Amino acid sequence: MAWDFVVAKTDLRRSEFRDVEPPPLADGQVRLAIESFALTANNITYAVFGEMMKYWDFFPGPEGFGRVPVWGHARVEASAHPDIAVGQRFYGYWPMSTHLTVQARPGKSGFTDVAAHRQPLPPVYNQYLAVGAEDELEAHRALLQPLFITAFLIDDQFDEHGFYGARSVILSSASSKTAIGLAALLKQRGGVTVVGLTSPRNRAFVEGLGFYDQVVLYDELASAPIEGPAAFVDFAGDAAVLAALHNRFADDLKASILVGGTHWEAPRGGGALPGPTPAFFFAPDRVAKRQKDWAPGEFEQRYGAAWAGFVADAPRWLKVEVGQGREAMQAAYLAQVEGGTSPEVGVVLRP
Repeated sequence: MAWDFVVAKTDLRRSEFRDVEPPPLADGQVRLAIESFALTANNITYAVFGEMMKYWDFFPGPEGFGRVPVWGHARVEASAHPDIAVGQRFYGYWPMSTHLTVQARPGKSGFTDVAAHRQPLPPVYNQYLAVGAEDELEAHRALLQPLFITAFLIDDQFDEHGFYGARSVILSSASSKTAIGLAALLKQRGGVTVVGLTSPRNRAFVEGLGFYDQVVLYDELASAPIEGPAAFVDFAGDAAVLAALHNRFADDLKASILVGGTHWEAPRGGGALPGPTPAFFFAPDRVAKRQKDWAPGEFEQRYGAAWAGFVADAPRWLKVEVGQGREAMQAAYLAQVEGGTSPEVGVVLRP
């Protein structure tokens, strides 16, 4: 039995399962059975920006509904491509479904889905990496790798621009996994004070990570002793926090970078703000820039070195919880929509 989990584009709380019949394979097509995937606040961000950033276009759903993209692992169930064998496993970008059929173009480390509807979309999401048998870090990789790449790219942008002249780099939603990755990299790089903004319930967790030099609660933002000039990386997407920070630092704020929307129901926008205009960070553009700037293979080598150290440390602070089947998937999805699981837990689902 094959099925898709779909959500209403106009009401992210409304979800249902649709049974589907996988189509017969045309030449070059491969059908993969999805084994497991991570579900984080990042996936809710994909849904929130589904229309604007075209995340709904990767895996088209029935009229009015979308299939939320996730990162994880799948195994080839049937293949009409001579170079891809039944039983091979791949890591990449999937729908919340039991199966995905792709038009595969093999490369040296896996394959690219060259299906016509995916061609206008950022290539980084269409690439699938060949992997071996499941190991003890596989769940942590699925949970953290798509988020860490963004953290790596923002850290690199700060390095290229000399931290924009800031002495403090302030991260909202400091307990979110992308913020944790960036804090770890900034701490390692040194040269700035890494400040985490968080809620009272997550304070102890954020302090215990060891990546933040200073942890500040949202309602302390106006008065906390944060050294300027500052740069802000906004993982929360909360207009009130953004305004409070701009109003406090004004021209002493050297950069304001918008990344995610963990506080996805908070108002956005909010009119003119003092200080720099907030700029949306789009990871695929940064990847393309650095692949041009650096020698062939250098991007992969730099990223690989940073990632290996981060993921090896992840079991210290991130506990994996596994759910299986439709009910577990729906419950885990709704928990993320309603504000997520506790930050020390990572959810992996098996269809």
